[in-house]
Parts: sequence; C-alpha cells; structure tokens
Amino acid sequence: MLEIKGLTKHFGGLAAVDGLDLSINQGEMVGLIGPNGAGKTTVFNLITGFLRPTKGKIMFDGKDITGRKPHSIAGKGIVRTFQATSLFTDFTVLQNIIAACYLKPKVNFWEAALHMPSSNKKEQHILSRALEIMQFVGLDGVKDMPAGSLPHGHQRILGIAIAIAAEPKLLLIDEPVSGMNAEEVTEAVALIKRMWQRGATILLIEHNMRAAMSLCQRIAVLNFGRKIAEGSPEEIRENKDVIQAYLGASEHAA
Repeated sequence: MLEIKGLTKHFGGLAAVDGLDLSINQGEMVGLIGPNGAGKTTVFNLITGFLRPTKGKIMFDGKDITGRKPHSIAGKGIVRTFQATSLFTDFTVLQNIIAACYLKPKVNFWEAALHMPSSNKKEQHILSRALEIMQFVGLDGVKDMPAGSLPHGHQRILGIAIAIAAEPKLLLIDEPVSGMNAEEVTEAVALIKRMWQRGATILLIEHNMRAAMSLCQRIAVLNFGRKIAEGSPEEIRENKDVIQAYLGASEHAA
C-alpha cells in the first residue's frame, strides 16, 4: 500500500531523515520508533505533504504522491493524528466527529442549502455513522461534553475517532498514548488493536516501547534520521544497535 524509497529531508546542513526505505502492506500495523529527535514525526510530515522531501519517493496505492499537497494526499486516503490533539474545543464530542465525517464530501452544498430530501438522508447517514464511531471508541458516555473540557486521555481518543471518521485507507497515528496514565494507556492500546483487527492499515509512532511492542507486527527504528533496524518486536527488543540508541539517548539526556 505504501512504499518509501530513499526518503531524505535536510534542514540546512542537518539530515532530519536520511535515505529511509519503508513499506507497509494492506492490513499491517507497523511501528516507527526511536529516541526523541530521531526523525519520526518528520517522516509523518513528509508522507502527508506537510513537508516536501529533499530526495526520495513516496508511492501510495501504486501512485507517486511525493511532494503533493496535504489535501490531495488526504483525499487519496492517508489520514493522520497529531501529537498535539487538534479539536474544535467548543464543539461537543459528537459534533467533532460529525464535522470529521464531512471531510468525505457526501452532501452537496445546494442539496443542503435547499433542504432537499437527498440531503436530509445523507445527513442522517452521517449522524448514524458518527454515533457508531463514538460508541466504537468508547466516548458515548461523554457525547454532549465540550471537547475542551474532556480529560487528556479522552481528548486523545477523540482525535483517533476524528481520524476514523475520515475513512482512511492508511491511518498514521502519532504517539497516541503520550501523557496518558496507566489505565488510559491500556484503553488506548485496546482501541488501536480493535481497529487493526477490523482491517485498518496503521503506521504508528510511539515512544512508549511497551505499547509499540504489544501492538505492531513489524517495527522500524530510526536514530538521527537513519533506519538502524527493522523486524518483529522480538528481533527489535534484542537488537544491539537499538539498545545502544536508547541507552545512548538516556545517557546523553542525563
């Protein structure tokens, strides 16, 4: 589904991503991990068109999407979440999900403006879908709360619900359990696993190693913008280069 070849991004003289090769097959959940500053979020920004690569190629569903605009890439079915959850804070939970459902244009402007029967039917379909998504992610108990008043963990889950509403072919999830307590992490991991079991294709950035290892069938590891390892969670756990990258990052931070 996704094939990245030689992906490189320079900021001045610094290579934030350096010659990355990575592929994702339909139905896979692949992890992208590495120490802070390894280039993980830059990879997401390159895939989704928020940054243009210096070199390399990104293929999606057999088509070259390298350097295309974010709206064009999203229209092809690549949807992402963000480290900092982007919500309409004054909207309720349900209203946020309904708004996201409209990212897939199902209601013609004139149909809606003139209150035509076809528009009413489509709007009912969107409401039904929003309620279904809300129940699936476990937010039906807070559906009428303003998004800005939700606890942090619920806001992160709502961000995932909004991404689901856009009907992605490939979902890029950026550090979904960041800032969560242990109970919230367990719930988020269970949700992502349910999404995958229902057929979602997912590329996951996660700094929580335990969460990444429990979720992903295959993991690629970045360090200073370069891929230093790729394999099953068991192979990554025992990889000396990966251990050194994380230990080195910890010692440097100390």
